[in-house]
Amino acid sequence: MRVPGLKSSTRFVKTVSGLHGPGFDYADTITPDEPLKDGDILVSNRETFALGFFSRLANSSRRYVGIWYNKVPVQTVVWVANRNDPLDGTTGILSIDGHGNLVLTETNRNIPSWSTNASVVSANHSMARLLDTGNLVLVHPETQRPIWQSFDFPTDTWLPFMKLGLDRRAGLNRFLTSWKSKDDPGTGNCTLAIDPTGYPQLFLYKGGAPLWRLGSWTGQRWSGVPEMTQNFIFNSTFVDNQDEITIEDRLTVPNVFSIVVLKEPGVTERFTCNGNGWVRYFSSPTKNCDYYQKCGPNSYCDLNIPEKFECTCLPGFEPKSAHDWFLRDGSGGCVRNRGGEGFVKLARVKVPDTSMARVDMSLSMKECKQECMKNCNCTAYTNAIETKGGIGCLTWHGNLVDMRVYYNVGQDLYLRVDAATLVMLLIVASIVYWFIMRKIKEKRQNKCTRELDRSTRNSDLQFLDLRMIVAATNNFSVSNKLGEGGFGSVYKVEIGICFRGCLHDGKEIAVKRLSKYSGQGIEEFKNEVTIIAKLQHRNLVRIIGYCVQGEEKMLIYEYLPNRSLDTLIFDETKRSLLDWAKCFEIICGIAQGILYLHQDSRLRIIHRDLKASNVLLDNAMYPKIADFGMARIVGGESGDQIEANTNRVVGTYGYMSPEYAMQGVFSVKSDVYSFGVLLLEIIIGKRNNTSYHDDPPSNLVGHLWELWKKGKAMEIVDSSMGDKTPDNEVARCIQIGLLCVQEYATDRPNMSAVVAMLGNDKHLPSPQQPAFVLTGHSCKKDTSTSEGAISANEVTVSLLHGR
Repeated sequence: MRVPGLKSSTRFVKTVSGLHGPGFDYADTITPDEPLKDGDILVSNRETFALGFFSRLANSSRRYVGIWYNKVPVQTVVWVANRNDPLDGTTGILSIDGHGNLVLTETNRNIPSWSTNASVVSANHSMARLLDTGNLVLVHPETQRPIWQSFDFPTDTWLPFMKLGLDRRAGLNRFLTSWKSKDDPGTGNCTLAIDPTGYPQLFLYKGGAPLWRLGSWTGQRWSGVPEMTQNFIFNSTFVDNQDEITIEDRLTVPNVFSIVVLKEPGVTERFTCNGNGWVRYFSSPTKNCDYYQKCGPNSYCDLNIPEKFECTCLPGFEPKSAHDWFLRDGSGGCVRNRGGEGFVKLARVKVPDTSMARVDMSLSMKECKQECMKNCNCTAYTNAIETKGGIGCLTWHGNLVDMRVYYNVGQDLYLRVDAATLVMLLIVASIVYWFIMRKIKEKRQNKCTRELDRSTRNSDLQFLDLRMIVAATNNFSVSNKLGEGGFGSVYKVEIGICFRGCLHDGKEIAVKRLSKYSGQGIEEFKNEVTIIAKLQHRNLVRIIGYCVQGEEKMLIYEYLPNRSLDTLIFDETKRSLLDWAKCFEIICGIAQGILYLHQDSRLRIIHRDLKASNVLLDNAMYPKIADFGMARIVGGESGDQIEANTNRVVGTYGYMSPEYAMQGVFSVKSDVYSFGVLLLEIIIGKRNNTSYHDDPPSNLVGHLWELWKKGKAMEIVDSSMGDKTPDNEVARCIQIGLLCVQEYATDRPNMSAVVAMLGNDKHLPSPQQPAFVLTGHSCKKDTSTSEGAISANEVTVSLLHGR
């Protein structure tokens, strides 16, 4: 039995009854001589979790033994021992009995209310320890061999490093069961468990019946949980072999908590917390298509088209009851109207219920198709695992149950149909889809054009005709192309090309042409135009005009010959062009630009994506901040609002502050954090996501922090800036950078303070612990362009639902 976090060292400290706070040392262990009484608290080694007695209501005499997060403001119970047998009063004792088991008793009762009921050698060879994973483990003190652990008997909460599923060797089936209510931890009516039949799946049951099928494992997520796609906060590991069928979550970022909770109405919710309270990450089932068999056999559920009946028969099938279908009741499903002679691909779907599916992990996709074609009863096939180009073969040989389609995720399912149906339905579907999407795009573009016209009416910003831009860029020729970023390409317009009377005084200008496949949609484009139209500062890129016609979205702005800052500071050859004086000038210019956005403009603006690739350099190497697609106005012209929340966290990992990445809270201090990272990158000449072989491994900020604490920060400064680099000024800038990247937003200076610190030599405060100093294997790197004159916002980190 593997127990994460279990070490050989043990602290034997007497529990301190009724005390909880800094300065008190708690026991993390129960021994035969040291039981836990009601009023005592057991705290894990790093004080992450606590074990003790609790009641759900202030005036309730019902007492339970449970585990909860020790430092989260609202008590969050994650495990309950005696959930169905509460104690009556405060006379409970949790102790090691004569058989070496952990037992819960009352002073006036001889019969235990709860026991681990494990096979133990003797009482003197047992002790229970609370680990920093939240796992309560009964172990042999000499061999450290685990005898029993709470992770094998979860209640309603799934913790990181806890496995759900079957352990065939130990004969265990680990699953979640809801509380009866928020005030009663007794076993509720809902269960979250892995069904091992066929090809294993995760199910949410209510009253023993399937309520929501989370689906089969696709290699990175359950097929019915698109929100589960791995990110830099946590990832999941699925194991399916002769010993076990399990799923396990692992956190990859320190100082962050994450839990999955099953609640009695039949809802599964994931929450994250960095110490300031829980934030809901996702909640399901909540939509019609989430519920099991919302649409009956051989049909699929689709919520992508508003006002359309969500149930649709699969190609080659028709409603079993036309009357029910007309009344928008799809529960009866569909029946085949013709035989099958070929296959049609259904893209981005939640594959059907795999309880009766057949799996062969040795077959390729081509072999899978051949196997299905040979068997007349085979109705559909797909890959078992969608990663690495597809692995294994899944086939169905009967009705296809509980399918739905997604907008931008999902697997490809190959459905058996006859040739006539295939041709007819594909033609009809293509026409309908094209017509609908054309209407939607036209409506959005017309609305955007009207809004942009209103927003820019009193500015110098002009709407430019597409034909003019095509002519000026020689039809977007390669010879005019300056570079390419995540959101599209940038083109140079030569001197002498005129837009409405030689716009921009005949000077060189650049055209940013957004790709129709880019992540920046019409809203981000509109946001960038309307914000930049209201701004004017020497350290901000000047936008001259824009174009929205058909599927084209373009920005016309001043041409900056020295491209983006990242093309210089991260290039060993080009970096020699920058001495310390020029680097310091760039740092101060960027700081002045951010200060203008935060304080000196008539609107308080938070950029939200400040990084080296979003700072452009003019012919004198003077910095100008660009890319305002993700910027947000807060507080209006009154300027009294300093922070806001968002449902959609966007930006580049490595530059994002912890409160923004984890909770969706962005503020002026979020930009300060990004500036701090950028300042340190300029001084050191490496990206923040550079990995250093420290113990534990760290990124650039983490490595610098360790050097700072040892008084060796100057060792990491880029040597290409020359021998005349003023050490005191560089060291001061390093300290300012570390002040900007402190973990808590309240500790960071505002930009007016940063500008003041850069401009004088007064005493600086000592920085506190920075955030995100450890490297994680699942973190996405900043893939900013190193060629384009303007860059894009490449990485969407996470979606935070429910704010």
